[in-house]
Amino acid sequence: MKKIMSTLCLLVLSFSAFAQLKVKADCGTLTVDVYKGWINEAKPNIDPEQIKAKLPCFTSFEKEGATANCGGGVYYDDKGLRFYTQRDYMVITDKFKGKFTSPVLGVKRGGLFNTFGNPKMKDANWEAYQMAYGIMIVYYGAKGTINKIIISTKTTDDIDLCSTN
Repeated sequence: MKKIMSTLCLLVLSFSAFAQLKVKADCGTLTVDVYKGWINEAKPNIDPEQIKAKLPCFTSFEKEGATANCGGGVYYDDKGLRFYTQRDYMVITDKFKGKFTSPVLGVKRGGLFNTFGNPKMKDANWEAYQMAYGIMIVYYGAKGTINKIIISTKTTDDIDLCSTN
């Protein structure tokens, strides 16, 4: 019995010897530049490896390809941010805790007119604004405030949104 207990203790100690402390990568303050269409200079149409280099604090990623969910991407689920790299857009949700160059999240319906003018397209729950880099789509929640933003380098005619958005 002592031999079995000694072996078990030795086995547990050997596993703990291989355990390591890992520091999670830090992205610093995330800043969305709505005029340039990027977050900390990471645009949605750059290579996924470049996004991961500029924003190393990602929670997961998926290689681009036909078998990937929505064509692949780099995900920051704890920060309310997702890059869909093959489709060239990013989604910013109301869980985002970073900064904006101009307030967008939480703005009431009609509150973007003074900053961006009339939307190019609109529906009951969203509006799409033509930007120099492509488009910015804002979604309104039940309270009539913006709770999700999509920034894309594509046009309203070319964008292919994933059904999970």
